[in-house]
Amino acid sequence: MRHILYIDPLEKLNTKKDSTLMLAVTMQERGIDCVLLFEKDLSWGNQGSVLRVHRFKGSLNGAYLANFELTTQESITPAKGDILHMRLDPPFDGRYLRYLWILDQWENRGVRILNRPRGIMQFNEKLLAYEQSGAVNSWVGEDAQGFETFCQALRSQGTQDIVLKPLDLYSGIGVEKWAMNDAGLSKRFIEKARDLGGPIVAQAFMPEVHQGEIRALYFAGKHLGSILKKPKAGEFISNIAQGAAFEAIELTPAIQKKCEAICARLSKEGVEWVAFDILGETPTEVNITCPGLLVEVSHAHGKNLALELLDLI
Repeated sequence: MRHILYIDPLEKLNTKKDSTLMLAVTMQERGIDCVLLFEKDLSWGNQGSVLRVHRFKGSLNGAYLANFELTTQESITPAKGDILHMRLDPPFDGRYLRYLWILDQWENRGVRILNRPRGIMQFNEKLLAYEQSGAVNSWVGEDAQGFETFCQALRSQGTQDIVLKPLDLYSGIGVEKWAMNDAGLSKRFIEKARDLGGPIVAQAFMPEVHQGEIRALYFAGKHLGSILKKPKAGEFISNIAQGAAFEAIELTPAIQKKCEAICARLSKEGVEWVAFDILGETPTEVNITCPGLLVEVSHAHGKNLALELLDLI
């Protein structure tokens, strides 16, 4: 059995704290056969196909990578029993969908894909969270009249601020907070929908974000660990890449129950690796394309959670 980690180009990654590279080095230290397949090197042929993959070497300093470098290249043909990890970052656009289609063909030849391409295609990471009971009041669309109706409903409920964000981006990219009484809100909605080329998310701002957002990692329905991400003073986006602090946290039974129910549903579709973003007691995003922060959660809990993930795989 061989593990093939399908990843973005190294120049796009922060190698010191990249979840996939941490997993790769952990596999190497365990003596597990593991190679890297870069984004542009994925292909498939109906009469057979060979993929160009890369060997590497690296070491860990705690949960973080102390060093990492590519070594040799080789050509392989993935076979039944191999595991290919889909680890490309979003956005979930046409490019991303094309890669999923190709991976689906490799799955048809017996290669196990984590997470399963058809499962990723089936669920939107934000909409899956919004359909849960107790979810933040959200509206998705590009119709200006529909947006204004939604805003009127929020105002009648006493909502002070609203968040506008893309449906298919990640890491807080494109997220905006606006006052409900701002005269430029409707115009900005129209501009944002136009710039993003379609429906966007509008939702009531949750003040709980100032106390921090939880990132909870799950694999095969098992909770690996969680952290509380705290935004910088005066900001509302709890993104570590944008300066948010983090610390270990334990999940309440109520949160665990919600996460386990979602995992059970996803597992039926071959989606095993899941990272939840949670505000208060409510999942706000269910990350399944390339669940991250394995390094940070491992660091906060003082153990290499990639080892537990490998045991579950």
